[in-house]
Amino acid sequence: MTEPELPPEFIEFVRRIQSKRPRTVIEHILEYGYITTEELKTVYGYNHPPRAARDVREQGVPLISFRVIGSDGRKISAYKFGDPAEILKDRTGGRKTIPKKIKDRLIKEYGNQCAICLEEYDSAHLQVDHRVPYQVAGDQDSAERLASAYMLLCGSCNRAKSWTCEQCSNWRDLKSVETCASCYWANPTSYEHIAMKTIRRIDIVWSQEETAAFDVIKKLAELDDRTVQDYIKAVLARHLRSQDRQE
Repeated sequence: MTEPELPPEFIEFVRRIQSKRPRTVIEHILEYGYITTEELKTVYGYNHPPRAARDVREQGVPLISFRVIGSDGRKISAYKFGDPAEILKDRTGGRKTIPKKIKDRLIKEYGNQCAICLEEYDSAHLQVDHRVPYQVAGDQDSAERLASAYMLLCGSCNRAKSWTCEQCSNWRDLKSVETCASCYWANPTSYEHIAMKTIRRIDIVWSQEETAAFDVIKKLAELDDRTVQDYIKAVLARHLRSQDRQE
């Protein structure tokens, strides 16, 4: 799809977007019809192409992905504009900036703690994220947005959440708010699934003096010819069996 095939009002809308990353993607698509993940990495230096595409969608611009052949002959993802009419059906103003007072409320309630790994960080290193992704639910319509609709995440957990959500069919196609709300990435303390799969997960971080204990666990796992994760599962399984015998 090239620029002359796009409705003038659509072109006018996308050209009003000023944020650097989405504007880079938009200008490239307007000129060439689409942009590949390879171009996002090699030409523009974006090491996480889905994040760049997500930035465009969060501005209210319909974007679809498809497959093309990369420079090495392998299939890679590419992005182009979706149906221009879609821009009129939802959040034409793009993603709203999350007020600082939301972050202040979250810190007051939960402390400087990532909601996923539960590790404490300096507040500057914590990011405010929608519990239910913006791509699915948008922003709250009310002027007074509720802090409960957001969560504090460290950079690592935020990237992991973004990647998992972008692989989920609910995020891509179904867009059910209820499905997202019952996912681990929205409510890690009370969830039914992870990206619509029957999975249970716990994130544990060893920090400071705790790392010595982790190193011991790692050595024991190696002696047992297991990964650290499998070794911990085996230890817990033995503990549960011993508890059952005692009862």
